[in-house]
Amino acid sequence: MKKTMRRIALMVVLALMMTCFAACGKSEYDSDLEYVQDKGKLVVGITNFEPMDYPDGNGGWIGFDADMAKAFAKSLGVEVEFVEIVWDNKVMELDDKGIDCVWNGMTLTDAVKNAMSTSNAYCLNAQVVVVKSDVADRYQDVESIRSLNFVVEGGSAGAEELEALGIEYLPADSQADALMEVSAGTSDACVIDLLMAGAMIGEGTSYPNLTYTVSLNSEEYGVGFRKGSDLTQKLNEFFAAAYADGTMQELAQLYGVQESVIAQ
Repeated sequence: MKKTMRRIALMVVLALMMTCFAACGKSEYDSDLEYVQDKGKLVVGITNFEPMDYPDGNGGWIGFDADMAKAFAKSLGVEVEFVEIVWDNKVMELDDKGIDCVWNGMTLTDAVKNAMSTSNAYCLNAQVVVVKSDVADRYQDVESIRSLNFVVEGGSAGAEELEALGIEYLPADSQADALMEVSAGTSDACVIDLLMAGAMIGEGTSYPNLTYTVSLNSEEYGVGFRKGSDLTQKLNEFFAAAYADGTMQELAQLYGVQESVIAQ
């Protein structure tokens, strides 16, 4: 009898321990804001994308998005940490809490809106075709670019535009990598954001031998958080305040994107 009672008691203890472990496995936070403030940092998923997010040469990141993210983190009372991600994995990184938001000139496509909680739009943009300057006159419309060999950042808005046109491409890890391939001649063309094109190609830039021709669309940028995140509303409030006090316009002027900023 005593052995039986001991077994029952042991089973009860084990059941309680399993219940405890299961509960501990669940999130202990009621909100993303609480989670971020408790750990003391906002982890921002980015790629190398001038003028939005790019290395400062000293191990840090600068750019319009990077500087706005720093200011937002400060408003929450936390530090900011930038993590360079593979763009195609952005939703997985977000859901797995490898990052807390995607803030990298992200186009507000239907796919993005369905997968994330997205902020208000803050910048206008377009997807443009980039080729070498000495052949640009041959590729001035959609039909003419169909013969080109494209390289495009995987999972990007540019990739979606080519897919919609039925044009095949090779995937790259970033828009910066795609530009390097076109400049080196390993691909004929790429599709990148207009804001990046303005900062990185043409005379006096990193790629003076490249130019853009066809504009494939018009679009808006937003920031992505986890579904149901209360940080989305916090960012919208921050955007409104930063626009009202001129911070957003000042940073936009610094990085040459002032004509693209959307009033908040």
